[in-house]
Amino acid sequence: MAVKKKIPLRKCVGCGEMKSKKEMIRVVKNDQGEFFLDSTGKKNGRGAYICPQKSCLEMAMKNKGLERSFKQSIPVEIYEVLEKELEDIEI
Repeated sequence: MAVKKKIPLRKCVGCGEMKSKKEMIRVVKNDQGEFFLDSTGKKNGRGAYICPQKSCLEMAMKNKGLERSFKQSIPVEIYEVLEKELEDIEI
């Protein structure tokens, strides 16, 4: 009898859809209050997930999904880095 391995699901802060953790981009806030992108999904800190689509990023900016997840305002640089990352993925 084969054992099914549980796939961790996370909710996108943009569209609100549940997807596999590995399909999404993780934004992390560490103990020092710095924000950065975590491609490994294993770095320490509070994390929020977003789908790798431009439409999800636009929705997250509009409905302030990241701000809600971290309970504080997000620097504009993080959104710029996310946009650049999405452009690199789409190419």
